[in-house]
Order: sequence, then structure tokens, then C-alpha cells
Amino acid sequence: MDRLPTDLSNVRRPIAEANGLPNAHYTDVTVFEEEKHALLYDGWSGLAVVADVPEIGDAVPLSFLGMPLLLVRDRQNNVRVFQNICRHRGMVLVTEPRRIEGAIRCPYHSWCYSTNGALISTPHVGGPGQNKHAGIDRDLLGLVEVRSHIWMGVVWINISGSAPDFETANATLLQRWAEFDQPLYHGGTDSTFTLEVNCNWKLAVENYCESYHLPWVHPGLNSYSRLEDHYHIEEEELFSGQGTRVYRQLKGDKGEVFPDFKGLSDKWDTAAEYITAFPNVLLGVHRDHTYAIILEPQGPEKTREHVHLFYATPATDDALRARNTKQWKDIFVEDVFVVEGMQRGRHAVSFDGGRFSPAMDGPTHLFHTWVAGRVQQQRMVAQAAQ
Repeated sequence: MDRLPTDLSNVRRPIAEANGLPNAHYTDVTVFEEEKHALLYDGWSGLAVVADVPEIGDAVPLSFLGMPLLLVRDRQNNVRVFQNICRHRGMVLVTEPRRIEGAIRCPYHSWCYSTNGALISTPHVGGPGQNKHAGIDRDLLGLVEVRSHIWMGVVWINISGSAPDFETANATLLQRWAEFDQPLYHGGTDSTFTLEVNCNWKLAVENYCESYHLPWVHPGLNSYSRLEDHYHIEEEELFSGQGTRVYRQLKGDKGEVFPDFKGLSDKWDTAAEYITAFPNVLLGVHRDHTYAIILEPQGPEKTREHVHLFYATPATDDALRARNTKQWKDIFVEDVFVVEGMQRGRHAVSFDGGRFSPAMDGPTHLFHTWVAGRVQQQRMVAQAAQ
């Protein structure tokens, strides 16, 4: 195991001289905790999709890095995120997805909350039959709301509350994909799946960022969207990924296709782009559908990949939609042996983080640089506070 804190001096060097992140950033529990705060709590992380709570009153309990959260569509039709705990004794409130018909009731002492988080009932808090007490100010004891934002069908959260507004923090990406700022319709139950992967979540990002591996890992995809058809997408401190100039629209047996998004420029007739919005959301856009992969870290060496597909209209052909889901699942499954193999490789004690191809690995090196910079910044803040 690398000594702690890890030495990141070589990671932020120019790509031709840099090494990748040390092994401990993929295997060590202490480093995982450090990155949890520096990368996932302090930024805008993906939690879920709006389609998880389609109707007013819908509530879904979620865990984000061990923190119990509750995704709710309130009575005003707003999607919100709360800490899923009662303000009385910290009891978890909701344990299964359900529709909130009345109030969110704590199963321990029956304190009740509205879907907008307000504390509305505290039975016997002042003694038997006394439902109020001067020492319990309900206005100050509503559910703790987690800062959230909705974009590309994804519910993004900022746990620390310290990040710039989502529109400011992601202004460059929002501008790049402004044409897709229109209604997105989740394809439904046949347009989502989850992959359980035995690797650190960052390896999924690193693999997704680059097209270098296409000829060997995705030979079917590379047969029509070749390595040489791809280009790099690199925005320091923000996002990185790849694009293709050759997107082949999926067709049904009778030549049917998905409806296009409205008002797209000619570029998107044949182009598609695949970007990681740091830290943990992998996004893809095409003329006729988009997708989001939300990476849920389960520990240093386990990740859940939640995949969701979206379309330009609320109703699409069932068979074609199922075929599209299968096509993407097959592609993403092809990556599993790669990221799991790299994870096993991080237990080789002499591995120095590896090197980067200056011509082909720019997007991945940019991600490593971002990770190292955020971790170093947190370390300096912690040092200054001592």
C-alpha cells in the first residue's frame, strides 16, 4: 500500500511526463474516504433520475456513500432530496419506495413531515396528550434538504453545499449541449439497467473518457464508428470525453427510427458525444436519444452503474426501444472485464500509476489531473485548519 497521504506530484505533470494515480486511490479505504469528501461531496454528483419519482407524492430511499437520502416529488410537483432521517432521534424514515398519501411519518415516535420537508406533527412531545412543547420549534426542525439540481434527466446533488450553483459550475457543458436543453422522456422500465462492477468508480470514468480501446474491446462498434472517426473532448477542471463523427442511427426491421430532438444543428445528423461530467455521471447524446450512467461507489473496489435512456418523445416503439437498450448494455458489458482487470492490477505493489499516450489518453489524463488537484486542495485546507 502507498504511504498516506499519497504522493500526487507526478500526476499533475504534462501528459508526456505524468504518471496515473497511485494504487491507494483504487484500493485503500482511507483514500476512498478522502476522495469521498474532495470529489463527491464538494461537487455536483449524480444521485438518481427524475423518472424515479414520476408522480406527486412518490418517495424513493437512496444511499449515497452510506448517507441515507430520500428522493421525493412534493405536492407542488418539485423533485427534492432530503436526508432520510427524523430530526428527533435520527431514525430512518422511509425504507422502501412508496407513494406518500398523507405525511412522511417516522416509525419510531410518529413525528410527521410534509413532502416539502416541514415538520407538521409531534405527538406527545410535551407529555401524554400534549403535542407541542416550548422547547421544540417545528419551524427549525424540518427535514434537512440536500442541495439539488435537475439536468439531462439526472438529479444532481451537492452534499457540502459549498459548490457554485450548478449552472455556474457546469456552464461550459451546458453551453456545449444547449441544443439538448429540451424535454427528455425516460424510456421506462425497459430503458434502464444496473451493472455491478468489481472496480473503483474512477476506473469506469477513465475507460469511458477515451476511444483508444475501441478496436480491441468494442470491435462491433469500431466496425462502423472507427477509432479514427473519434475526437477528444477536454475541458480542464470540468469534464472530458470523446465524440464521434459517425453515428449510425438504429433502425427497426421496417426501417423505423426514433424521432429526432427538435431544432438540432446539422452536426448531429452524424455526430454523437460521450462526456463525463465530473465526478460521477457519464453522459451520451445523439440526434434521437440520450443516456446517463450514474456511478454509485460502493467502496474502494465496487461500483454500481445505473444506466438510463431518454428519448425526444414520450411514446416510442417498444421493440426498437428494447433493441436500443440491449445494444447499449452489450457495449457497456464489454467494458467490464477491462475495468475489473485494471482494478486487480492496482494490487501490484510496484505499479507506479502507469503512463499515458500523449496522443490518445488526453481525456483520461485530464480526469487524473482533476482528481489530484481536488485532493491536494482539500489536504491544504485541512493542514491550514490544524
